[in-house]
Amino acid sequence: MKSITVVGASLAGLYAAQALRQQGFDGELTIIGDELRRPYDRPPLSKDFLIGKIDTDVLSLEAADEDLYARWLLGSPAVSLDTASRAVVLADGTRVASDGIVLATGARARKLPGSAAMAGVHVLRTIDDALALRTELLPGARLVVIGAGFIGGEVAATAKKLGLDVTIVEAMATPLAGPLGAMMGTAVCGLHSANGVALRCGVGVRRLTGSDRVESVELVDGTVLPADVVVVGIGAIPNTEWLTGSGVALGNGVECDHQGRTNVPGIIAVGDCAAWHDFRLGRAHRVEHWTGAMERPAIAVAALLRGGGHGENHEEDRHACIPYFWSDQHGVRIQFAGHAAEADSVTIEDGSPENFCFLAVYRRGETPVAVLGMNQSRAFGRWRRQLRAVHSATLQSLPPVLER
Repeated sequence: MKSITVVGASLAGLYAAQALRQQGFDGELTIIGDELRRPYDRPPLSKDFLIGKIDTDVLSLEAADEDLYARWLLGSPAVSLDTASRAVVLADGTRVASDGIVLATGARARKLPGSAAMAGVHVLRTIDDALALRTELLPGARLVVIGAGFIGGEVAATAKKLGLDVTIVEAMATPLAGPLGAMMGTAVCGLHSANGVALRCGVGVRRLTGSDRVESVELVDGTVLPADVVVVGIGAIPNTEWLTGSGVALGNGVECDHQGRTNVPGIIAVGDCAAWHDFRLGRAHRVEHWTGAMERPAIAVAALLRGGGHGENHEEDRHACIPYFWSDQHGVRIQFAGHAAEADSVTIEDGSPENFCFLAVYRRGETPVAVLGMNQSRAFGRWRRQLRAVHSATLQSLPPVLER
């Protein structure tokens, strides 16, 4: 290939570009981004950046002396893809044709319907989101966080540290039941109660009240929570609409094989917008974890440069990338790796949930499938390596053929 375009200038896009150079691609490289900013680190946005401990200058993902010898086209999003000519069309009319394309357009925060024009209502995904929210997190203000996921939990913990009156509203009866399971989800969310954050679980939001600015959150059960600021943390939507009609297979994200190859030759997808084939599930599955955005671009880029068709099987590419994420809340490091949904038991191996310092192992039968740690980084690291070995052995034992 003589030219490759990376669509998306966040973590996965940057890592794809770096992998291209590291794997010997010396042709024309173009990187397209909808924001004007160069790639930056997002996890600190809900913590140290939001509290004002760090600023934008330390968020860059590029080393000071790094040069990918790329053409950067920033500030104009991709609006369509012509797969016949393999050309990306930008909102400003620019047309970029290349031999290979990396789709890394990420995902955007899901918003509460009808709240877009109301002041005081925020989502948190970008630096600009964080800058807008940061100015409103004033001591004594009343903050309602809608959604008890990790972003919501981190914002709640940060706001509490800043002196706000914080309430979390969660529609599910058990917070974090999806990623952690019901028992451990309850244990982790108990951290909020212990630090003075109010929790309202098992009840949805009916509407936000206020005219120009939000005044309260009305719940389905009739409860009205006064609010000066609202943060909506109810998940993310993959940025794939611009690919509609292009011929690239779409589902919940860009559907890919186990190496990130789409159904269109010469086009791969990585990061939050990509749904890679999961051998264990037997279908495409999209993950939004930061670690996946780091690990998968090198795999997909290798497949792109190697050539070959969608679904073509390479036994050496059965990687043991298990889901992993972490979160810092109220001074506690929470780490999780694996597949909680596969477990039929959970045991506490060390420590105590009551002290928010413990290690829990999820098992299916006798086989560990996931591990959760709170302030147990060393033990968690050992179990994560063990999980990776078990996961790798499992992948090798699965049927070798991937057909679509």
